[in-house]
Amino acid sequence: MHKSSEKYREIVIEKGGGGGESEDSPNKEDTYAYQFPKGMNRPIHPPIESHFLLPPQERERPATTSTTTSLSSSSGLKSMLTYPLKFRDSLKRLGKSKSMEVILEGTHDPKDEQIVQSFRELLFLEDQLPAKHNDYHTLLRFLRMRDFDLSKAKEMFLNYLQWRKDYRVDAIQEEFKFVELAEVKKCYPHGFHGVDRSGRPVYIERVGMVDLSALLQVTTIDRFVRYHVSEQEKTLNLRFPACSIAAKRHIASTTSILDVKGVGMSNFSKPARYLFMEIQKIDSSYYPETLNRLFIINAGSGFRMLWKVLKAFLDARTLAKIQVLGSNYLSNLIEVIDPSNLPSFLGGNCTCADYGGCLLSDKGPWNNPEITEMLQAISATEEVNNEGNGDLASGDTLLHDADKSESKDGGEKATSDRLAPEKITAVEAALADANKKIEALEVALEDTKMVLKGLAQHIKDLRV
Repeated sequence: MHKSSEKYREIVIEKGGGGGESEDSPNKEDTYAYQFPKGMNRPIHPPIESHFLLPPQERERPATTSTTTSLSSSSGLKSMLTYPLKFRDSLKRLGKSKSMEVILEGTHDPKDEQIVQSFRELLFLEDQLPAKHNDYHTLLRFLRMRDFDLSKAKEMFLNYLQWRKDYRVDAIQEEFKFVELAEVKKCYPHGFHGVDRSGRPVYIERVGMVDLSALLQVTTIDRFVRYHVSEQEKTLNLRFPACSIAAKRHIASTTSILDVKGVGMSNFSKPARYLFMEIQKIDSSYYPETLNRLFIINAGSGFRMLWKVLKAFLDARTLAKIQVLGSNYLSNLIEVIDPSNLPSFLGGNCTCADYGGCLLSDKGPWNNPEITEMLQAISATEEVNNEGNGDLASGDTLLHDADKSESKDGGEKATSDRLAPEKITAVEAALADANKKIEALEVALEDTKMVLKGLAQHIKDLRV
């Protein structure tokens, strides 16, 4: 268990999903106008959405050239190895418009795309790039979190993959049902509610109203943490894509509000510190770069004393995203969030009376039937096309993305310069291994046919 000061730090970073989002980027201009405390002059990464700015609507991205044909000798092998990147290729198969494709995928910064491609190749050569996580946005988040240091980003990414396996994250949706949610929200008021003026989902917690003793009577810390993970997965896989469609721009982060009215040092008991420590560890380690801004409101004298201790443990990029406000916070919130998306208890116009309160409604584009049906169709198509692709991303995909990156750079480097001989050897080895597996499957299929024929004949003999 970490020392209490470390847990306090984690509490502040964590809330709202994804600690430590803004990263220092060497090669980028600072687009934030934050004023740094004395001695903090490091550049701050702009919001992650600025990495996916949309081009003018009349322009279309040039079609990419596939290198699959040159690597595969059969359509079956090509089908198995070609991994459809999230949303983009699925949308193509669904016949969606190019503009929709750009909204969900975003237009990539060429410099970012180059280092993401290098990261892909590094992971691929070590057989550490699962097809499911071979996603531009996912890889970029881990790179940003580690200041684009490939070695550190790789270590963080591999820890993330191992955690997902150990924690059975992919099975949570089917295996875990948080049936006590309604009771939990009575003693821990929290939830997503609407979007900010840029289209990002808004997350709210009324920390000052948390009754930890009551919370631990209706659930356990382990179950609450698992619920938190399920919500993070829902945000990545549903809320962000839905908000992207509604806003007609790529959305990849959350705006959060913590109401700390009445909170002070006495609120952080041992169970509270442990709970927040576990949640922050998950958010900062496995869901990086998903927080845009954090407003801490109704900060009284008790919390401000605590804050003096907390901010000493926060780095510049995290402090740049946090704004601590007293009771006169409304103008700051309205500048970022329209009153229609702000609950009445925070000074907005919304009551969500039909749902029994704003924090019970989960109001947002992710509950729009037209948008959710579209996303379900995309997801279903992606699952169908992923069948038989295997666990690891293919060499075809790696080369496809490298080719796409080269086209954006103006073709300055030839393919032979971009991929070293050892990389080509690795791709060939992967293809050879895939061919062996296909041959083994064909043999097994023939054996199965023979067995079935024998059984059919045996049944026929018995009937006679």
